[in-house]
Amino acid sequence: MDWNRHLRIGADCVPGGGVHFGVWAPDRARVDIVFEDVGRTVALARDEAGFFFGRSAEGIAGSRYRIRLDARDERYPDPASRYQPDGPHGPSEVIDPAAFVWRHDAWKGLAAPEARVLYEMHIGTFTPRGTWESATSQLAALTDLGVNVIEVMPVADFVGTFGWGYDGVDLFAPTRLYGRPDDFRHFVDSAHAAGVAVILDVVYNHFGPDGCYLRQFTADYFSDRYTNEWGDSVNFDGTRAQFVRAYFAANAAYWIEEFHLDGLRLDATQQMFDASERHVIAEIVAAARSAAPGRDLLIVCENETQDARLVRAPQRGGLGADALWNDDFHHAALVAATGHREAYYSDYTGTPQEFVSCARHGFLYQGQVSRWQQQRRGTWAGDLPPHAFIHFLENHDQIANSACGERFVQRTSPGRYRALTALLLLGPQTPLLFQGQEFAASTPFHYFADHSAAIAPDVRRGRADFLAQFPTLATPAVRRALRDPADRDTFERCKLDFGERAAHAAAYALHRDLLHLRRSDPVFNQAGRSPPLGCVLGTHAFGLRYAFGDADDRLLLINLGGDLDLHTLAEPLLAPAPHGVWHLLWSSEDVRYGGGGTVDIETRERFSLPGEAAIVLATAVP
Repeated sequence: MDWNRHLRIGADCVPGGGVHFGVWAPDRARVDIVFEDVGRTVALARDEAGFFFGRSAEGIAGSRYRIRLDARDERYPDPASRYQPDGPHGPSEVIDPAAFVWRHDAWKGLAAPEARVLYEMHIGTFTPRGTWESATSQLAALTDLGVNVIEVMPVADFVGTFGWGYDGVDLFAPTRLYGRPDDFRHFVDSAHAAGVAVILDVVYNHFGPDGCYLRQFTADYFSDRYTNEWGDSVNFDGTRAQFVRAYFAANAAYWIEEFHLDGLRLDATQQMFDASERHVIAEIVAAARSAAPGRDLLIVCENETQDARLVRAPQRGGLGADALWNDDFHHAALVAATGHREAYYSDYTGTPQEFVSCARHGFLYQGQVSRWQQQRRGTWAGDLPPHAFIHFLENHDQIANSACGERFVQRTSPGRYRALTALLLLGPQTPLLFQGQEFAASTPFHYFADHSAAIAPDVRRGRADFLAQFPTLATPAVRRALRDPADRDTFERCKLDFGERAAHAAAYALHRDLLHLRRSDPVFNQAGRSPPLGCVLGTHAFGLRYAFGDADDRLLLINLGGDLDLHTLAEPLLAPAPHGVWHLLWSSEDVRYGGGGTVDIETRERFSLPGEAAIVLATAVP
C-alpha cells in the first residue's frame, strides 16, 4: 500500500491546479463530489476494488464539498476529510497540507527512551481559551519544567462543542473546536523548536455514536463478530477487511507525515479485535514508521489486558510498539495513598513489595488470576526494559473515575503526595504527568461530552452505571451529586488556572527539581535502561538501589508510614559503595516543598527515615 499518499482517499490538491478525490464505496454504483460553494458536481470513476477516483480542475484549497451516493438526494461528508469546518454533520473542506511552511523540518525526533518525560494534555481544557494557539504559548513553561514529550488527547472531529475526543468520527479531520489544521501544525512546529516531541492519542477501536457516516459507503467498516464496550467493533478480519485495515494504517501515516507528529498513543488496544495472522496493530505501527524515515517515533499502547507482545519487536513475534501504560503502578499508588481498595483497586495492597516489583518488573500482573476480574490477567514481561512501561499517578481516566474528578494531591496527605511524586519521577519507568499535575492543580477533570438530546441521557446514565462498580460511588446521594457530562459547566470547570503555578509554588518546585535531577544526574538519567535492585525496609518503607556497588550509586528511599528507625541493618542494599559513605542528595522534606526539614539519615546508632517522605542518597568518598 502507498501509505504516504494515504491510499489516495480524501481530497488532494494537485500541483499545477485542481483537486484529486478518492472514495472507497464498494457497495455503491456511483459516487459524485458536490461542491457546496459553486454548485458544481464531479462524477468519480470506479475501479474493481470499489474505489472511486476523479479530478476537479475547479477545486481549490478551501472548497467545501459533500459526497453524493448513487445519485440520491442525501449528501455526506468525506470519510477521509481533512477538515470539517462545521462539524461532522457539515460539509468537508479541501485542505492543502503543502501550504504550511515548516520552520523546523530538520527535527529528528525524541530524546533517548530512558530520558523521556510525558505530559498528557487535553487541548480544550489545557488553557482557558482551549485552542492550539493558546496551548502553544505554554510550551516554554513545559520545557522549563522538564517535559520533552507531549501526549495530546484525541482530536479527530466529533459532534458537539466539547468532549474528551474518544468519540471521534472523522479520523483524518482535526476538530474545528481547537482551531484549523495549520494551527495544529504550528503547535507541533513550535514544540519542536523548543525541543519537545508531540504524540497523538488515536482511537482505532470504535467510532462515536453520532456523526459517523461510514455505513453509507459500506457496512464492511464494521463487524458483528465481537462485543465492543463502546459500540460497533471495527472489521479488521472479515469481508474486505484488507481495505478497512488500510484505512486505519493510512490514518496513522497521515498524522505522522502531514503533521510531523512524533508518534501515537493507541487507545484501548484490547478492543481492536483481529484474528488475522498479522495483527492490524503491527500494520498500523509499520505504516506510522514508514511515514517518518530518519526520525525516531514513540508508539504507545493502552492495553487493559497487559499484553507484552505489543511492545516486542516483530522479529521476536511482537507488534512493534514502544511502550505500554501500566495501570498496576497507578492502582498500587492510589491504594497506598488513600487506603481505599474498591473495584479494580481491590487487587492491590499498596505495600512496599508492590512498588519494588513494579520498579523491577513493570506489570504486577503477568498471568496471575485477578480476584476482581475472576480470570488471569497480563502476560510475562520480564524481557522488557523499564522505559517500555509508562507510569503515572494521574491520567484523564483515573481522575475522572472519582466522585468529584479529584486530583491525586487532594486524595492523600502532603507527605505521601511528595513521596509518591518522587517515586514516579525518579523511578526507572517512563513517567507521565497529566496537565496541571506539576503545580497541584485544584481544578477537577470530569467526564464531559456534548452529545445530542437523544443520546445525552444514555451517556449520563452509562457514566453513573460505570462508576457504580465503586460501592462508595453507587449510593443515591453520590449518584445525584455526579456532574452531568452534557452540562457545559462540567467542561468549563476542568480548565486549568495557570495562576496556580505561583499559588502552589511548592508543588511546582517539587516537580521541576525532580525532573531536573532525573535529567541531569548521570545515574537517574540512565535508570530506564535496566531495573534497579529493591528491598522492603518496613511495613510502609522500601528502597531502590541504582548502580549497586558503583561509586555513583543512588539509593531512593520511600517511607509512606510514620518515622522509621532501623536499628539493625541486615540489608546489603543499604551499604554504601566500597570506601564511600552516604550523603543526602535530595529530600522531599525540604522546606521549599512544604516539608519539615531533614536530619541525618545515617548515624552510628541507626538508619532513620522520616515519615511520609522520599530521600535520595548518593555515595561520597570521605
